[in-house]
Amino acid sequence: MRIGIDFDNTIICYDKVFADVARQRALLPEGWAGLKTDVRDYLRSRPGGELAWQGLQGFVYGKGIGGAEIYPGVREFLAACRQAGASVCIVSHKTQFGHQDPDRVDLRDAARGWLRGAGLIDAADAAISLGDVYFEATLAAKVERLASLDLDIFIDDLVDVFEQPHFPKTTRAILFTRSQSPHPEHCEPIATWADIRREVFAA
Repeated sequence: MRIGIDFDNTIICYDKVFADVARQRALLPEGWAGLKTDVRDYLRSRPGGELAWQGLQGFVYGKGIGGAEIYPGVREFLAACRQAGASVCIVSHKTQFGHQDPDRVDLRDAARGWLRGAGLIDAADAAISLGDVYFEATLAAKVERLASLDLDIFIDDLVDVFEQPHFPKTTRAILFTRSQSPHPEHCEPIATWADIRREVFAA
């Protein structure tokens, strides 16, 4: 079995670090609480909010990535992949540099560093090798890459990926989401990694 997984907001969770950094920058009111998407929506509703949001992204995805967390259940899923002899790769839409980032931190290197620090690559028992981590500059290039890998399953948090006309019809599409809104018929919305593991490996 060949399994592909998205990186941002699928393996790595930025909810806490986005809120923390936004509070440090006094971009949120006292006592505000919410997820990454709530931070984005709040900032975009304010004057100059789009630039503030881009600056926040540039920092969090680069220098601030160490404050991000791994989603619960990812390690157990990857352990099940190893046990089943499945090959795993990461395919992510990630530009090399962030918008509004004066430090010009290489976001791809930062992501690889986070993966290394989390023990997901370059570790003796890692299910993913560094050579199987792909970062693409555009959404279209991401889908081209995953199509070229002839995957049995691809897991992503974005419906947009599965709606691309060249997304391979032979690849099972698992949408990592808690949303109850309507999803394309060919997507399987699953809310947790524990449920994804049970669905993929029937365990």
